[in-house]
Amino acid sequence: MSEPATENLEARIAEIGGSLAAAFRRVLGQVRGTPAGPQALATTLGLDKVLASRLLNATRSADPIAVVQHVPGPEPLRRVLRAAAKRGVAAPLIAEADAAVARFEELVRNEAGDRSALEAIISGWLPESRPDFELRRKQAAFRAMSQLRGASVNINLSTVLLAPAQDPRRIDVVWVIGLLGLQRLRPGVRVKFTTRRLDGGESPRQPRSLGGAVLDSLLDARLDEFCVNTPAELELVRTGDVVHYMLAGEAFGPNSSTDFVIAEVNRNEIARVGSDSGRKTYVFAEVDTPSKLLVFDVIVQRDLFAGASPELIVYDTSGEGVANPNDPTRDVDRYDTIETIQLISPSGVDALRVAHFPRYVELLRRVFASTGWNDAEFRTYRARVDYPIYGSQVTAAFPPPGAPGRA
Repeated sequence: MSEPATENLEARIAEIGGSLAAAFRRVLGQVRGTPAGPQALATTLGLDKVLASRLLNATRSADPIAVVQHVPGPEPLRRVLRAAAKRGVAAPLIAEADAAVARFEELVRNEAGDRSALEAIISGWLPESRPDFELRRKQAAFRAMSQLRGASVNINLSTVLLAPAQDPRRIDVVWVIGLLGLQRLRPGVRVKFTTRRLDGGESPRQPRSLGGAVLDSLLDARLDEFCVNTPAELELVRTGDVVHYMLAGEAFGPNSSTDFVIAEVNRNEIARVGSDSGRKTYVFAEVDTPSKLLVFDVIVQRDLFAGASPELIVYDTSGEGVANPNDPTRDVDRYDTIETIQLISPSGVDALRVAHFPRYVELLRRVFASTGWNDAEFRTYRARVDYPIYGSQVTAAFPPPGAPGRA
């Protein structure tokens, strides 16, 4: 859509929103008793309270574009007008409001195709409406994809700890992965979670347990004592630098809800970039199981990325697979979302609580005790994403040394 066309549409939406609000304010002003609240209006006109509440909220909005975003649909508005006419509202006011509804209906049909598409357009001009708009769409996508995929999870926990490696050119990486409330929704579904390294490295990737054992056996990675539900049956499959954790067994349905919590220690895992490289250091969580909540914690030792905070980038991986933020050709796959990553603890892990996972802080203390690191030397950034998009890659990318905004 060209810029003039966009401006014209925005102006038209605003004009129609203003007309709707003004016309319905006049109609409601003539309803006997001039009810002030949604319950009183619903009772007076014989409407349901939700419809009355939406109408009052829309007509009281000072922003005409917000009126169009929040007002009930054309048919519910016509029900209001029929009820108002029966209560004695003057016919010219009813006709004026009915004409405004007709223009609103034409706007929806001709400019967007349906109401949902119109709300998507408006969300770009109305920042305060965007969180609710995105959440409702992501909830719908979760319901659809969990049924199609045949699996879902309540809390998708991806925690990564980054510290200087013994090799000064490299970084040690520890992953703590938890899927809580994981269940198959139908029989025969394959469910997996994956860890991987993308920068190649000079030697094969060798994930180890917190105790130091090479992860040839899944038993070494499991932390079943931190599960809330019954620990899941799992299988481990390694393919080069990629490790797949597969849900085993045949259980499905609401009574099959299970958890898995694992930890991987990867020494010398990724390269430390130099000031002349211009490259970002990044870590990411993949949403490969439909999830109600993603908690992505990036816990960083203070000597790494001094003076820098990570940027949150969410990629669509459906076309080209896992994305590297240093590859500009993948910029076209970035989702335009409102999610952010924030510093939630400048030092230590005591404040890193996760609702419905009561032993998370205890789990982190276990990790620090096993690695020998001092948690007081680590700061934590968190991205909390409600209903993350299935098939997306949630990435935390640190700017290279010397980049703008970095000390």
